[in-house]
Amino acid sequence: MPSVSAHVSAALSRHITDVFGVMGNGNAHLLDAIERSPEVAFTALRHEAGGVVAADAHYRAGGGLAAATATYGAGFTNTLTALAEAAQARTPLVLVVGDAPTSGPRPWDVDQIALASAVGVRTYTVGRTDAVATTIIAIEHALAFSSPVVLAIPYDVARADAGPLPPIPEPRPAPALPPATPFTTGVLRQVARALSGAQRPLLVAGRGAWLAGAGPALGAIADATGALTATTALGRGLFPRSEFDLGVTGGFGAEGAMAAVREADVVVVFGASLNQFTMRFGALFAPGTTVAQVDVAPTATHPNVGLYVRADAGVAARALVDELAALGARSSGWRETLDVAALRSYDHGDGLAPDGRLDPRAAARRLADLLPEDRVVVSDGGHFIGWANMYWPVASPDRMMMVGTAYQSIGLGFPSVPGAARARPDATIVLTTGDGGGLMAVSDLESAVRVAGGHGLAVVWNDRAYGAEVHLYGAQGLAPEPMLIPEVAFAALSRAVGGEGVVVRTLDDLDALARWRERPAEDRPFLLLDLRVSSSIRAPYQEEILRVNS
Repeated sequence: MPSVSAHVSAALSRHITDVFGVMGNGNAHLLDAIERSPEVAFTALRHEAGGVVAADAHYRAGGGLAAATATYGAGFTNTLTALAEAAQARTPLVLVVGDAPTSGPRPWDVDQIALASAVGVRTYTVGRTDAVATTIIAIEHALAFSSPVVLAIPYDVARADAGPLPPIPEPRPAPALPPATPFTTGVLRQVARALSGAQRPLLVAGRGAWLAGAGPALGAIADATGALTATTALGRGLFPRSEFDLGVTGGFGAEGAMAAVREADVVVVFGASLNQFTMRFGALFAPGTTVAQVDVAPTATHPNVGLYVRADAGVAARALVDELAALGARSSGWRETLDVAALRSYDHGDGLAPDGRLDPRAAARRLADLLPEDRVVVSDGGHFIGWANMYWPVASPDRMMMVGTAYQSIGLGFPSVPGAARARPDATIVLTTGDGGGLMAVSDLESAVRVAGGHGLAVVWNDRAYGAEVHLYGAQGLAPEPMLIPEVAFAALSRAVGGEGVVVRTLDDLDALARWRERPAEDRPFLLLDLRVSSSIRAPYQEEILRVNS
């Protein structure tokens, strides 16, 4: 008869394509069942946190419901930072773990339910007679609340006889947003009137607008009103007409573009939470600007918002297109008066910084010319995150993900690569990471090399330091020694696990990327570029943080 683990595997396999993780005592029987399932592929990572990170990146890259697995105890506690990131980022993810036996905890068991709850994640525990039903309930929770869940299998239940496999129900659909009311319809009309009468209209969109499929309708609104457009970091590439797009708002934005944003008299924000970084700590919009927001949150998410519509961004955008047509709205003509390309340009930097090391701005700009056009960029957290967001265009929001930034974490970069690679085997996965975060995640450099192969490359911004701390706390006069890292030969580490590695000290050294790109993917290894960059060049967004903290 099938075991409890086989029942869990069968229920999961109806709704996932991939599982990521590390095998141990607590999940051995589950992984045996998964390996025997033709519907699901298991990808081994080298650290339990990496399993959750890979699953998270797989979802963000378009791979559907995320799934990861780890053993009990130390295996589970190793996942907590990655689990907290998934919770903060609202990733629907099922983490299947072993747990203490039903007879009571052993000396090495911990209260896993309490630990998961501490990072905002709910746990469901399967029994011998309800494994399928409990698994489906966990999946429902993950999808309905866009949240990770833990599915625990007690150690003494994992291989217990569960009887014949019962019919596997479909998860109930997530609850819909409340239907439009006369009030929300009226507010939407107010927004349409404000846009149609604006002299300098601006549309801002975030990842929520992408998930809602709002891009085409937002493009129609921009054309109808002559609005400039801009996005959050997670919404880049959403608007159809790049010639009128100011790029990323907030600290990653170009100074000229952000000056234009402050000139706007009416701003409508779709599917963006307007966090402190997007809002430049409250300074993004000028005083007196009419700010409207469309989002699924119960109420407006920033005090600058004067008009709020709780709605799906796509539904609301299409309704606004109709309202503007009914009003006979005409283009303001504002966007045609501006040189948008010049406004969104950044400082090109010099080839080398005064200390003789590579200028990261110049390197980022050169990389933008050399990186494959089919790229999907995955970013670790750290000082360097500005360079990719400022200098590397992406074709759509699902081609740029920052795994770690929701929880302000570093060290989740390398395991993001195999997750994204499994979701997007047609693309080149490009990791951008620092030396500090890279060392934290170095166990899964092997995973990145093994899974992505010639479809993957990593850019390591190696400044011999924890850069964010250097620029924030070093500037305040704190002792620099704890912020520094000995120079690590990342290129050699890549070669040690089967990849290719290149030390980059000058812009000419980046020609190695051009040569790698020209080779067929099946005939080339994973490439790691070890950029020896200067720690003296501070990213503009870090200047903003320094100003606020001072």
